[in-house]
Amino acid sequence: MIGRISRTTAALVVFAVSVFPVYWMVLTAFKPTKDIQSATPTFLPLPITFEHFGTAIAAKGFFSFWRNSLLVAGGAVLLSLLVALLAAYAVARLQWKGRRGFILMVFVAQMTPWEALLIPIYVIARDTGMLDTLWMLTLVYFMITLPFTVVTLRGFLAAIPVDLEEAAQVDGCSRAQAFRRVVFPLLAPGLLATSLFGFITAWNEFAFANVLIIKDQDDRTLPVWLSSFNNTFGTDWGATMAASTLFMLPVLLIFIVLQGRVTTGIVGGAVKG
Repeated sequence: MIGRISRTTAALVVFAVSVFPVYWMVLTAFKPTKDIQSATPTFLPLPITFEHFGTAIAAKGFFSFWRNSLLVAGGAVLLSLLVALLAAYAVARLQWKGRRGFILMVFVAQMTPWEALLIPIYVIARDTGMLDTLWMLTLVYFMITLPFTVVTLRGFLAAIPVDLEEAAQVDGCSRAQAFRRVVFPLLAPGLLATSLFGFITAWNEFAFANVLIIKDQDDRTLPVWLSSFNNTFGTDWGATMAASTLFMLPVLLIFIVLQGRVTTGIVGGAVKG
């Protein structure tokens, strides 16, 4: 009994600590400016104002930066799913020389702090003429999300019985047809889970977007745009929090809609390794 109470209390504390920054962000977005700057904090948004959301939406380039973030994050996820699906299938289903070494390289790539490659990637982008282009940013995000996608899909594929494929091949299907008709439909939860986490990674990334997009400000993404509310008079915290709330909404809505399938995909991808 005491152990259960302790675990519940610890879980509630962790939940409160995790959720409070998000709550404070949304709360500040709806607060009047005088309440935001008040020395006495208020924990209920009374009265409510939508002024800060109007400021954020009216900011220069708001819709352009949304479009850029969607294109870059969506493009990176599609590329990583395409490449990772083939790599994960080869690792999970086929036996070939160098397979273990390849798996080890993928795990090492996943553990690598990508910020360490910021300067080399900047030099490559500069020398190849791809600096200040969304294509370069998409390729970088593809590189960042690929190892995680390979590892997750590999685990999910390993959890699907190979007997299903073999039965389809006995019935006359080729390996490609067996994959398309039998395995691929069963991969749907895993694909959704990996694509969502890859999208979140690309959607939230700031460092590469800030370094690789320098001259052409119209190609900036939303994380970089959020810093534009700083000026010589300080930070417009109301507009910053409103913009951050709007920035959070797409991923939150996608996760709510796909929650069941995403949870299934995470569990399925962790069954076997």
